[in-house]
Amino acid sequence: MKNRTVVLFLAGMLLAACGGTEKNTSEVKELEPAVAEVNKDSVTVYEHDYIVKVGDMAPDFTLDLIDGTKFTLSEQRGKVVMLQFTAGWCGVCRKEMPFIESEIWQRHKGNSDFVLVGIDREETREEILPFIEKVGTTYPIAMDTNADVFASYALRNSGITRNVLIDRDGKIVMLTRLFEEEEFNNLVKKIDDMLK
Repeated sequence: MKNRTVVLFLAGMLLAACGGTEKNTSEVKELEPAVAEVNKDSVTVYEHDYIVKVGDMAPDFTLDLIDGTKFTLSEQRGKVVMLQFTAGWCGVCRKEMPFIESEIWQRHKGNSDFVLVGIDREETREEILPFIEKVGTTYPIAMDTNADVFASYALRNSGITRNVLIDRDGKIVMLTRLFEEEEFNNLVKKIDDMLK
């Protein structure tokens, strides 16, 4: 009985970290800057546990990509950048990533004004590679092994999948949470419009 309780607790924790069940998030297109709460450390928390909002400068970071190169966000100024926070243990991420691959990456990977980077949370390269192969994504994946980059965008223990769209000046123009068809289509359209 004790082992079953532990297993159920761990399964619940994984679902909570990933975002739990797939729910309708169509009401969230571009997050409004309305404050939802303030945590103990006086960090302002916005909708869906983001600590950044549309209009903010995207927090800078440098991470290793799984191909051995480095990615620095600030070096991408002048380009439209999409960050996708993901993890191999996240079922919603596995559902969303093929759509990111086909609807966004394959359409824009040849455009020098566009950058897409998946940011894998709390996994090693060895853990990421089988996940990426199984999902079939070819866009660059960075390793956020301690979730420190994630924690500069959202509360450290909040769920994924999340997408952050950044304009050519380094400002956040769209934030998404989970994977819902209408919201995803709005993200695709926003990227298309920004690259015209």
